[in-house]
Amino acid sequence: MLVSAARATSSRSIALRARSFASVVDAAGFKVAATDNGQPTASVTLLVKAGSRYETKAGLAHALKNFGFKNTAERSALGTVREAEYYGGVLSSALTREHISYTAEFLRGDESYFVDVLSSILNSTRFTRYELEETVLPAVEAEATAARADPATHAVELAHALAFRSGLGDTLFAQPHSHIKIEDVKEYAASVFGRGNVAILGTGISQEVLSRLVEKHLSSTPAASVTAKPTNKYYGGETRVPFAEHEGHALHTAFVGYGIPGQPSADLAVLATHLSPTSSVKWSVGTSPLSGTLPTGTSAQTVLLQYSDATLFGLLVQGKTPESVTEAGKLAVKALKDVSAPGVVQAEDLKKAAAKAKFLAASAADGREGLVSTFGPSLLSGSQTSLDSVFASVDKVDMSSLRKTASELVKSKPTFVAVGDTYRLPHPDELGL
Repeated sequence: MLVSAARATSSRSIALRARSFASVVDAAGFKVAATDNGQPTASVTLLVKAGSRYETKAGLAHALKNFGFKNTAERSALGTVREAEYYGGVLSSALTREHISYTAEFLRGDESYFVDVLSSILNSTRFTRYELEETVLPAVEAEATAARADPATHAVELAHALAFRSGLGDTLFAQPHSHIKIEDVKEYAASVFGRGNVAILGTGISQEVLSRLVEKHLSSTPAASVTAKPTNKYYGGETRVPFAEHEGHALHTAFVGYGIPGQPSADLAVLATHLSPTSSVKWSVGTSPLSGTLPTGTSAQTVLLQYSDATLFGLLVQGKTPESVTEAGKLAVKALKDVSAPGVVQAEDLKKAAAKAKFLAASAADGREGLVSTFGPSLLSGSQTSLDSVFASVDKVDMSSLRKTASELVKSKPTFVAVGDTYRLPHPDELGL
């Protein structure tokens, strides 16, 4: 049965490898990518290289993300809402450490209107003071408060700061009372909203149609004037944050991880799927080293956040009590260390982990969000990514390279974050680090 499953997986892989994420052309000085599989809905995303690592003042990227679809020279914010609802479309914005994305999702045939809406963000957002004070900053504060109230999100944010300090270490969320001024937002927008710093991605729309609309609406957009940022270095360290205000229901949390400078590694992707206790069958116990071994009431998940010049890799452990987090943390650290030991990881384990890594990459490429997050960054950097290249890199991972990757991680200085009852939560050495 295992042989038959492997053959079936191989056949699917061959079919998937022939597909690219999207074709790429230049239009009006912008990189434009589109893929059309005949679906009834379409989407267009402006991907701006303006995430928190590039901001010139703390919180600017967060504020600029929330200025999407506000007043422009063409229409008011209320007008945009009414017209989008009239067409049945959905408008949204998102922020990562490297990018801000503005997305329109709509029925096929309505692309002309929605590309016009998106282009007005780059060309004619008014950046009014009253919108900043009455709508943008309250939204920013609400999102930041929600992030701090979630121990997992809070731990990962703190881990970035410890691992990279500045750049990728800068938080996604504006801090309370950050004193963001409208002049700062305008200046930042003027530097990042331009040719050479924005990629345009479409799904459910042909390359020709999208390119023609870009030429029509964005041909007069000036070039961006972004200042280059230094490459991120890895530092590591430990921090402990009490979570007393949510003591009654919050999960105690520990993050154990490492920052890895350089291009994203397929070995890390395979290592993450090997350690992940998430089962492929709902309500069943998986076969990873952590499956079935964690104490009752605890959970562990692998964290793999890949950026253009560094990666944050780790294990996030949560539990109802600090003692259960300590026990689960010891198991997680042991599982990671075991990968570096000869003979612990078997050939079948490696094949399963590689197959799961391929599946995650392939399934991401099927959806809009996966297309943007996976293909968009390479589009802005001038390189191209395909399933073929992703699968080929995973195929090169062997037992030796996987052990070497795990060994280099555990020998380096860890990044450790504890959120909850800091008096009882473990220290790194108590977990075996």
